[in-house]
Amino acid sequence: MLKALKKMFAADRGEAIVVVSGLPRSGTSMMMRMLEAGGVAILSDGEREADVDNPKGYYELERIKNLEKETDKSYLQEGRGKAVKAISFLIKDLPDDNDYKVIFMRRDLDEVLASQQKMIDRLDQGDTEAEKEAMREAFRNDIVRTRLLCKGRDNTDLIEVHYKATVEDPAATASTVNRFLGGHLDEAKMREAVEASLYRNRAS
Repeated sequence: MLKALKKMFAADRGEAIVVVSGLPRSGTSMMMRMLEAGGVAILSDGEREADVDNPKGYYELERIKNLEKETDKSYLQEGRGKAVKAISFLIKDLPDDNDYKVIFMRRDLDEVLASQQKMIDRLDQGDTEAEKEAMREAFRNDIVRTRLLCKGRDNTDLIEVHYKATVEDPAATASTVNRFLGGHLDEAKMREAVEASLYRNRAS
């Protein structure tokens, strides 16, 4: 209730920025594709092209990768009313002069690590077992930190979406996300944007 009241009396910051976030390889590109199909404008530069790991594209804005170090973040105001992709580690660096609707993608950690490892192996940069375990722990901590941070910010709403559940029942996810964003999206097209064949690293 307090958070809602603070929002009511906050300065007008325009439409919220839809931030699609999550760990690497957690389904953020799939969600961006769903949003685009549903009618949400995308803030992306197309600099990172589609490849074998993401054949449908990454939907990334290259500049946002430097968000932690930048002092002038006013360019993000261009994302008001649009969707932008940012890994969970960068949520803490979003400036306070915007409102945010965060769609936090969740995926089984074993699947995240397996998918990440395949990408790393293709670059001939394989991790040791100790490095993999350290990454697993870092990912766990990042999930908890992101949840707490979003709940503690007056200008941020958070919804968690599970990758596997979306692939298995895209209609349910499309409906949930549409409600979260105000109910104006084309759910049929959102469902069609989900391709089960791209779910290639499944936990046993």
